[in-house]
Amino acid sequence: MHVRAMYPGSFDPIHNGHIDIAMRAARIFDEVVVGVFETPKKRLLFTIEERVEMARKAFEGVENVKVAQFSGFTVDFAKEVGAIVVVRGLRVFSDFEAEFRMGLANKKLAPEIETVSIMTDEKHVYISSSTIREIAEYGGDVSSMTPPHVAEALARRFAELRASHNSPGYSYSIRD
Repeated sequence: MHVRAMYPGSFDPIHNGHIDIAMRAARIFDEVVVGVFETPKKRLLFTIEERVEMARKAFEGVENVKVAQFSGFTVDFAKEVGAIVVVRGLRVFSDFEAEFRMGLANKKLAPEIETVSIMTDEKHVYISSSTIREIAEYGGDVSSMTPPHVAEALARRFAELRASHNSPGYSYSIRD
């Protein structure tokens, strides 16, 4: 039996923690579809096309990891791509409650799809997309947290925003 899993997220931007979870899932399942959610209810730094492209580049050469964009319910997309498992990453204790509730809601919507949570590697616990955006916004080095192409895209985007005097205002956590 060929088991396909789907790993959803906004990936704004994709980082080493995301990549680690997808790669570990790819060792468990025959195929992993990284689903880049088109319209999350949060302010985005990158367009859907940019986020998909960054994710595709992150998994270049990995035969059993595919990247696709989606909108709507995660479980509907999972069904669309033939996935029977939704993979989620857990970093900190507070993630568990949110993921638990989301997993139960998804089970109600699609009882045939299982949710599997993979705990992050301890070296990635502190990494989040919002932290990376904030560090990059102030010119900090994110090269240990993202692939090189993502660090470059962040530097370019924030240079563009500074040139247009249009700060996205991600500074809310690590500076305080």
